[in-house]
Amino acid sequence: MKFTISYFLFFFSLWMFSQQKFSREISFVNDNDLFVSTDKDRYYTNGIFLSYKYLSNSERKNLEKRIFQWQIGHKMFTPYKAVVTSKAYHDRAFAAYLYGVFGFTNVYKTNKIFSTSVEVGVIGENAFGKELQNFIHDIYGFKRATGWEYQIKNALGINFYASYEAFLVKNPSGFYDLTWVNSANIGSVFTDISSGIYGRIGFKPLQKIANSIAFKTNLNNQNNKDVREIESFLFIKPTLRVALYDATIQGSFLNPGSEVTTALVPLVFQLEVGFKFTANRFHFAYVYNYNTSRSQGLRFENGNKFGTISVHYLMH
Repeated sequence: MKFTISYFLFFFSLWMFSQQKFSREISFVNDNDLFVSTDKDRYYTNGIFLSYKYLSNSERKNLEKRIFQWQIGHKMFTPYKAVVTSKAYHDRAFAAYLYGVFGFTNVYKTNKIFSTSVEVGVIGENAFGKELQNFIHDIYGFKRATGWEYQIKNALGINFYASYEAFLVKNPSGFYDLTWVNSANIGSVFTDISSGIYGRIGFKPLQKIANSIAFKTNLNNQNNKDVREIESFLFIKPTLRVALYDATIQGSFLNPGSEVTTALVPLVFQLEVGFKFTANRFHFAYVYNYNTSRSQGLRFENGNKFGTISVHYLMH
């Protein structure tokens, strides 16, 4: 009997939270190759992102909602291992990118989403990649990194980002759907375009793309008829990326002369497979990421793997 009551109260509390409107969110996202392997520490090795999102109170005839976002991000890259002392053996450059972001997302009533943002930051020694990697290695008891003295030189980072997502099809039961996803970067750090498909498989009927954690559109206020709903689903997201410029590999054109640079691989296949779910005011995700080589001449040419863990908290 006690178990039955506890079981009921647990799911009643989930239902109560799901029926509320939350208009703000804070989130922490961490990419790291440790989340898929304890013995690989290379290439894109760590990313940390702290974000704050809030819903606009203004109403527009063609929009379901508009969401604004502020973010602080840090990305870190190393050669095939972080303890390569001789630059002759660096198959790609050590590099770090520290930046801030402001952007907004327009969620249209036609099941389409358009997002855009601007990033301002720095690459190079001023991005504190060496210090952060040594801090992480100290926590896990790994050797401190060597070779950061050959990292990409300091340079200003200014980047513009845009993405477009359009709902394609959902099966009659509502447990499976497909969405076309596209994104583009242009700037002094990254310039590339990508396109692919986002497929969801739900453990319960899926939410529309205008009100789902899958597309970061789950915020609502008095202007929206939607409320926060319980979600739990697997997803797969294969994309093709065409890269035109990457300062973390080639060095920055704003400060040329980095000691270690390599050439880009122009066409990259990327795959994300993961699980996302809600729990009271929180939602969580784990994602397995794979991409083919982004740089030419890598010691390991079978691609790069890393995991992503994210925690999001909703507020009124």
